[in-house]
Amino acid sequence: MTLAESVRSAGVVGAGGGGFPAHVKLAARADTVIANGAECEPLLHKDAAVLVRLADQVVSGVRLAMEAVGAAEGIVAVKAKNMEAVEAAQAACQGTPVRVQLLGDYYPAGDEYDLVHELTGRLIPPSGIPLNVGCVVSNVETLANMAEAHEGGSVTRKTLTIAGAVQLPVTLTVPLGTPLRDCLEAAGGMTVDDAVFFLGGLMMGTLSTDLDTPVLKTTTGVVVLPRDHRIAQRTLTPPQAQRGIGKSACDQCRYCTEYCPRYLLGYSVEPHQVMRGLSFTATGADRWNEWAALCCSCGLCTLFACPEELFPKEACDDSKAALRARGFRWTGPAPTQAHPLREGRRVPIRSLMKKLGVQNYDHPAPWREWEHVPDRVELRLKQHAGVAAQALVKPGDAVKEGQLVADVPDGALGARVHASIRGRVEQVDDQRIVIRT
Repeated sequence: MTLAESVRSAGVVGAGGGGFPAHVKLAARADTVIANGAECEPLLHKDAAVLVRLADQVVSGVRLAMEAVGAAEGIVAVKAKNMEAVEAAQAACQGTPVRVQLLGDYYPAGDEYDLVHELTGRLIPPSGIPLNVGCVVSNVETLANMAEAHEGGSVTRKTLTIAGAVQLPVTLTVPLGTPLRDCLEAAGGMTVDDAVFFLGGLMMGTLSTDLDTPVLKTTTGVVVLPRDHRIAQRTLTPPQAQRGIGKSACDQCRYCTEYCPRYLLGYSVEPHQVMRGLSFTATGADRWNEWAALCCSCGLCTLFACPEELFPKEACDDSKAALRARGFRWTGPAPTQAHPLREGRRVPIRSLMKKLGVQNYDHPAPWREWEHVPDRVELRLKQHAGVAAQALVKPGDAVKEGQLVADVPDGALGARVHASIRGRVEQVDDQRIVIRT
């Protein structure tokens, strides 16, 4: 069985939040494999913890991926500040064709376009992927999962950080489908009564108030904040109000564009022009929307750059949705070089945390061994890019940990789902499988 086949069988997807089925990348050809351990979301420490604990497995995954795609070079990218992770990665790379490259502590260092340029000097074509410039980029946890798949394992567990307004910030490895409330208990509980939960981080994550939200293959962390925190209130602002505020208050200062990481790489992304388009709703909407086509939704424009605290990222998200609805394909020019001021406009994580008002929550979240088996897990059938998996079990069936419980049709983009605990199937519908011990 090839590595791509093993990885597909194991249900490996992008564990850094993207969820792209990992076997697809392994069927291509490339000259460089990059292990993305940049992890630039404030307060999250999942990738560093994975490297500290599983550096040998990560490097094994890199080497397996290199062999699969024909690459001569392997790189583990990690921030220099994470010294324990750096030392573990360097030790694991000794005597191998894989090396460690240190990154600065800025946001968004983990963006694929930014990372590929930083490590290789190459610029991915607009709307393209790293493979277009000979690179395979995977999260460090994804590569560890590839190594495990090569040995016959499957993806049944997830590592994530619990941070913010909790007693003891911590990084854990839990069965897939574990409810959020269980993870919060492992962190000693919340320190606020009325809380909201940022799943995946403050910048690019989603907001939830549901303690029964299950851990997915793409869950990198949970940041707990009081509901009245400024960032929580901004995120809870209704979309219609966001657009109305932007239409009435944007003074076209361009700060959103000048800090945009894609603009600083030379791409045609100009959030201030998208904001300008909010005032032209009768004609010309398509033209204004196109300035958002290559936006990576990193959130810097909304949560850091805008001096009036408007919502350019959300305006770009709306624009991209409108472009997709009309089948838009980018035909503009490709960048030939980065902006000459790019280096001086990178946003340090400390500056970002100060702007977000979360510096008081900036505490270590070391990995903790937690042998917890939840009473109930909810396995979502779509934890990945592509089509949802289709259940292979029915209510009442007994299942074992690691058993295949949902598959995707042959030829379809998607990922298999395996039982994360031993138990009995309690519920099956077109969105989830619930297993109870």
